[in-house]
Amino acid sequence: MKYHIIPVTAFSQNCSLIWCKQTGEAALVDPGGEAERVRQEVAAQGVMVKKIWLTHAHLDHVGAARELALFYHVPILGPHRADAPLLTSLPAQCQMFGVKCIPSFMPDYWLKRGVTLTLGQLSFSVLHCPGHSPGHVVFWNKAAKFILMGDVLFHGMIGRTDLPGGDKATLIHSIQNKLMPLSDEIAFLPGHGPMSFLGHERRNNPCLQALST
Repeated sequence: MKYHIIPVTAFSQNCSLIWCKQTGEAALVDPGGEAERVRQEVAAQGVMVKKIWLTHAHLDHVGAARELALFYHVPILGPHRADAPLLTSLPAQCQMFGVKCIPSFMPDYWLKRGVTLTLGQLSFSVLHCPGHSPGHVVFWNKAAKFILMGDVLFHGMIGRTDLPGGDKATLIHSIQNKLMPLSDEIAFLPGHGPMSFLGHERRNNPCLQALST
């Protein structure tokens, strides 16, 4: 598996280009904006975008999804159906943050717990991890020991719950029951900021340490 991180917009959101080395088939994960720049980065890598995957429906993760799906003629997969109200309210989200309006849209396919996504010879398990938003999902490649995390867990932090659809108790439950049972050596790429490992966060993340005291 190969990946390339493309931080986009004023939110410094980690749009991720991931691809199968054997086939060159790629997915764009959470293309939050700057569609032209994303297209240039994809062209520079010489891969074939086949799918767009969304972890959740906040504007900084979906802003360029529809435009890029139309450009590449590919489907949008995810998030979980529970985020449908957030996709419907995208114009209101944009007004709240004072950014250019993103029209409402719906994905081609909703995702749910237990679904497996394939990309060339790669397989990703979908974990439904609500809390930051009701329909938040993460993408786990067990063979590569790698998770595309979205805004559930960060290096030294956990996701915000003061945004539309957020609930702190639900987020903590997701982290404790969906992520912490996984092995320490799993690397993850969050929706913002640097990569980390589950083991590092288990031992050092002050938000997680507070839960165990």
